Amino acid sequence: MPEPLEGMTVIEMTIAVQGPSAALYLRDMGAEVIRIEPPIGDGTRYLKMRENETSDGTMGTQFITVNRGKRSICLDAHTELGAKAVMALLETADVFLTNFREPALEKMGCSYDQLKEKHPRLVYASVNGFGPRGPDANKAMIDAVAATRSGLINHTGYSDRVPAMPGAILSDTAGGMQLALGVMTALLSRERHRKGQRVQTSALGATLWLQQWELTHAAMTGANSPRAGTHHPIMAGFYGIYETKDGGSITLAQVMTQEAWDSLCIFIEAWDLTVDPRFQTPGQRLGNFLSPEDTAEIRQVFKDAFGTRTMDEWTEFLYSQPEIIWERARSWNEVLEDEQNIANDYLTTVNVPGAGETKTVGNLVSLSETPGSVKGDPPELGEANAEILAELGFTADEIAEVENTATEQREERLAIMRGLVDKEP
Repeated sequence: MPEPLEGMTVIEMTIAVQGPSAALYLRDMGAEVIRIEPPIGDGTRYLKMRENETSDGTMGTQFITVNRGKRSICLDAHTELGAKAVMALLETADVFLTNFREPALEKMGCSYDQLKEKHPRLVYASVNGFGPRGPDANKAMIDAVAATRSGLINHTGYSDRVPAMPGAILSDTAGGMQLALGVMTALLSRERHRKGQRVQTSALGATLWLQQWELTHAAMTGANSPRAGTHHPIMAGFYGIYETKDGGSITLAQVMTQEAWDSLCIFIEAWDLTVDPRFQTPGQRLGNFLSPEDTAEIRQVFKDAFGTRTMDEWTEFLYSQPEIIWERARSWNEVLEDEQNIANDYLTTVNVPGAGETKTVGNLVSLSETPGSVKGDPPELGEANAEILAELGFTADEIAEVENTATEQREERLAIMRGLVDKEP
């Protein structure tokens, strides 16, 4: 079956997660994605992180996650031949996608202003940490920094402790999602209006997007909404996470019908709640019009109740109640085996040299007539150099020079990283 972006070419010059995750979506939707990497490669190739006992030289899991199915070309864009290759690649591009900071792009001749006249149909997609304007437009960013600037960190965790770190790199991934959406919109616009344009977003902006409701609530009410631990900062009622007798955790979100509410109240032996006028509608049970005292009371009732039964006892009851909205907390290893994720093809497998076959997240958007698909394994550094450069018309000698220059620089940098030589001042 045809794919939405079949026949389109994306030239990607990125690092880490935010840019590569956007390009990954375009690849899943059928575009060819050529990833330009510096001689050392993307730094995430080398990130082992915690509890990773794979052999030295095995691709880092962060790189694997957002680079499957791409072609990798490795070069020094600051050399004459490297710059020539970059410009030749841009001649083939429908999309140029980057998360480099503006000064670095200008130095390579790859800023939007430097390219737009020569490539009027090019969709130029850029994403950074804090947005394209303002005093911090070129400020360096890693995921948690954008989450902190956005207010998300300040409202996560318990009010009597320092803020808590989210369990996922939300800002980077949301930034990639927003950029991919922007690229698709710009490609549709190009089909209708026959011209390319610049697409810009940021990790900061994307994390604001994740908090649209909370920020609007703060703006309209002036509420401070302190951290609420196992509950949502601006929600009242029982909505939250509760611990079972055997140490499991269940999120209880809503009870949709009176019959289900009665069943729940009987199950926890809180019969008076079945007729309590404060909890007779879904809105009331979600906390609407509840006072802080009412909220504290109902949360304590459920905290005590959850602590009297095991996870198995709770799940047996809750699965019998389709009008109660709930879920049990799962570990990442459990998620990888979850039948719901398997049934929806949310997970896929890739082959990683040194580690073998491993699961990762796959294509999550299902289209009935032009479906995307997972395109293959993450590339080795520069594995497509000879093929791509030959396609661009480079001679064998030029290809060898590009590769030799990159190899020499890479070996020198790796030696420095391993502490085998002293880094030059």
